[in-house]
Amino acid sequence: MVQKQKVIVVGAGFAGLRVAQDLINNPACEVLLIDKHNYHQFQPLMYQVATARLEPASISFPLRKVFQKAKNVKIRITKVEEINTEENYISTPIGTFEYDHLIIAIGCTTNYFNNANLADYAYPMKTIPEAIQLRNRILQTFEDALNTKNETELQTLLNFVIVGGGPTGVELAGALAEMKKHILPKDYPDKDFSKLTIYLLEGSPHTLSPMSEGSQTKSQEYLEDLGVIVKTNTLVKDYDGEIVTLNTGEHITSKNVIWAAGVTGNIIKGLPKDTFTRGNRLVVDRFNRIKTVKNIYALGDIAYMETESFPKGHPQVASVAIQQAALLAKNLISEAKNKPLKEFEYTDKGSMATIGKRKAVVDLPKFSFQGRLAWFTWMFIHLMLILSVKNKLLIFMNWMISYFNNDSTLRILMKPVKVKVKTKL
Repeated sequence: MVQKQKVIVVGAGFAGLRVAQDLINNPACEVLLIDKHNYHQFQPLMYQVATARLEPASISFPLRKVFQKAKNVKIRITKVEEINTEENYISTPIGTFEYDHLIIAIGCTTNYFNNANLADYAYPMKTIPEAIQLRNRILQTFEDALNTKNETELQTLLNFVIVGGGPTGVELAGALAEMKKHILPKDYPDKDFSKLTIYLLEGSPHTLSPMSEGSQTKSQEYLEDLGVIVKTNTLVKDYDGEIVTLNTGEHITSKNVIWAAGVTGNIIKGLPKDTFTRGNRLVVDRFNRIKTVKNIYALGDIAYMETESFPKGHPQVASVAIQQAALLAKNLISEAKNKPLKEFEYTDKGSMATIGKRKAVVDLPKFSFQGRLAWFTWMFIHLMLILSVKNKLLIFMNWMISYFNNDSTLRILMKPVKVKVKTKL
């Protein structure tokens, strides 16, 4: 009887979830899936949680529900503190776990480029709790505006500065602009929100810089039509909680700076320094094995793989993570059967972003298109990627209600409790 291989997957993002799913009920391995949260979060729609268009539960999926019928997958909600690469085990607050194969899919966190002020005062949006925090801040800003009489203080409050012109920044700017146009006049008929100003700052010459020229031009055009002030070739040098200092010498007063300008890899202790490259990504070979260590793999945003087609590494997007995870699962099964392994080759199926109602851009491998058709394509693709039928229906219903009446009913401030209950361990 062949002994089952112990496979530990750290991280339940797109890559970690997919590799664990593809190993369900495989007789060759026992899978332990570890994550700090008990759910998988669908990051592409995080901005809709932050702008009160979707509830967090709509884009969150309980891990134990996903693996209810999996006989060989166990789940532990904890944090990996250290890896012992010599003796093949990981350390966590709840104990140590041995592995035959360790798969690291812990993704990235917000990169403030070593600016402590930005880390203290700018709002990130990489996790569900951060999106809820941002939603609370946005909604509280509108309430505070009602009671602010000083014009200078009011303008500082109503200036929203979004740093980063990638898909997250562009989609968030568009959503805020539509909120200003369609929702605030109905929610606050006794307040003029015409002074609410949305800035989108991008360090490169174009928004959506990785996409086609047509998508770059059209995305900026859509944003400006919605009233967003787009500043390209613009970097944030500093922010003290009220004044944004730009590389151009310009200053913007704002109490709402949202940081979507970059990511850096999460780090686990125990891996040699030479396994890391720029952005704290882990250098892997064509089989996603981390170089210089045995039986440890990296997937998704945290992995850095150079190929002929991608000499500077793959883009940090969900499709790369999913494809890498699917191939690694197949290779682990092949290895158990002493069959040859396949090298990873990324198939780029395209990219897309939405800027607002009936406004989106789509790049496919051979052509690109924008406008209403692109918007419907964006909605369809994202709905198909949502895990459960229930969540698909909830999101679709919210989108349809919003489409026909330009409104939503989800603008609830969820403040933290003031009294904390003490517990004994």
